[in-house]
Amino acid sequence: MSSSYFPARTVLFEREKAGTTYRIPALLYIPKRATLLAFAEERLTPDDSHANVLVLRRGAFYRTYVEWGDMRVVETASLEKHRSMNPCPVYDELTGTVFLFFIAVLGNTPESFQIMTGKNAARLCYVTSSDGGLTWGAVTDLTEQVIGSVIEDWATFALGPGHGIQLRSGRLLVPAYTYHIDCKECFGKICKTTPHSFTFYSDDHGQSWQFGDFIPNLKTGECQLVSVYEEDGSNILYCNARSPLGCRVQALSMDDGAAFLPGQLVRKLVESNRGCHGSIVGFPAPLVRNSSQFLSQGERWFVGGCDYFCFLQKLHSLQKHKAKSVRSIPVTSVKNASKCHPQQKVSEESLISEGDGDLGQNAPGPVSQTSTSFQTPTWVLYSHPTSHRSRINMGVYLSTFPRNADSWTEPWVIYEGPSAYSDLAVIELPFSDPSTPGIPAITFACLYESGARYAYEEISFCLFTLSEVIENIPTEVSSLSQSCQAESKDHWKSCGTS
Repeated sequence: MSSSYFPARTVLFEREKAGTTYRIPALLYIPKRATLLAFAEERLTPDDSHANVLVLRRGAFYRTYVEWGDMRVVETASLEKHRSMNPCPVYDELTGTVFLFFIAVLGNTPESFQIMTGKNAARLCYVTSSDGGLTWGAVTDLTEQVIGSVIEDWATFALGPGHGIQLRSGRLLVPAYTYHIDCKECFGKICKTTPHSFTFYSDDHGQSWQFGDFIPNLKTGECQLVSVYEEDGSNILYCNARSPLGCRVQALSMDDGAAFLPGQLVRKLVESNRGCHGSIVGFPAPLVRNSSQFLSQGERWFVGGCDYFCFLQKLHSLQKHKAKSVRSIPVTSVKNASKCHPQQKVSEESLISEGDGDLGQNAPGPVSQTSTSFQTPTWVLYSHPTSHRSRINMGVYLSTFPRNADSWTEPWVIYEGPSAYSDLAVIELPFSDPSTPGIPAITFACLYESGARYAYEEISFCLFTLSEVIENIPTEVSSLSQSCQAESKDHWKSCGTS
């Protein structure tokens, strides 16, 4: 499942000769400042129990590249005698405040010890910045105020890791998970714990916080969230979570994260061994509104910077479900543009008249103006190692209808080699490509763990566009085993419990 094209990458954090290691990336884009904040844990060794402080690099985004500042410690993001872990930033667009959530864990207490004994050592904390990450305020410990006595039923808990989100209502959401103590033996020893994903949320711009109900049925851990809109204007909160069940788990919330419906297995998104953290971002489908032109001979039609018929062909071959968000997509015409890939196997006429069920019936003929009642649907991008055997070959997957667990494409591998945790950000640019006027440019940023021999040698950063995602999604399903390199399994050993 190798790719012929990999986005250029920049190493932002690199393991030092003395053993200091950087893990658990978190990425946040601040649109008003065109600034990227890249966070990580600085650890004395790769092991979880040797985490120390949180570090940050600020990047200025200049359309096609990012200029990065020096690494520095977020000094206020700490509690005395605790180690800072699991950075989870969220941005309040209405107030301009960045909240950097994290857990502070007592001493060197590992997560496994907390799970085994049922003695939680983690605290819920955050710091804020009102100047785009240049300076940070004092730490706030929310543990008693928000979790309170309920924490007695939690063996431990953690955040994200990676970014949180803000809904159109203004609600701030921070993804989280806990190992809930299901029962105890009469001598106080733990009998059973089960991991569950949930959210912390605020409806008053961070002045107060609450936590919601767990994903009820399947074992879920590290997770991220996306607010998904569909064409009819309906909205759901989508959660994608790590699981030890061999594949990812997704769950939907109809009340903005206060409670979740039972989770579903997402068999197309494989997990290796005990699983690995993955990232998701939502973005508006690449629609063009108010197009009153008609398809004429000699013109090509484009969506998201890609030839529309090539795009339809790709979705036709990759997706077998009824993808509502692909239907009735308004497009725009560009004269004298480059033609479709020469090895096209499906004619444009057949895609319009036949397609795959609903896809063909609703593909555009003459294009009229978009209805004012039409809601631009949300598409979702997901990043995760692509092998089911080990943490190797970082890939990105696309879903045009995320509530359908079968809607995911095969991955585009953006890095070949050992890789693990990642975090995505979406950058909606205010301009369009000159060759495709009227189409907003959508760029993605990915911060991911990588290395030549081990996945935790460095944390890399790359940029790529939606056009590149569509262009590089494999058109044929390959065996997952082909994504594994013929190397010794010792190269892919995990460090600690993450």
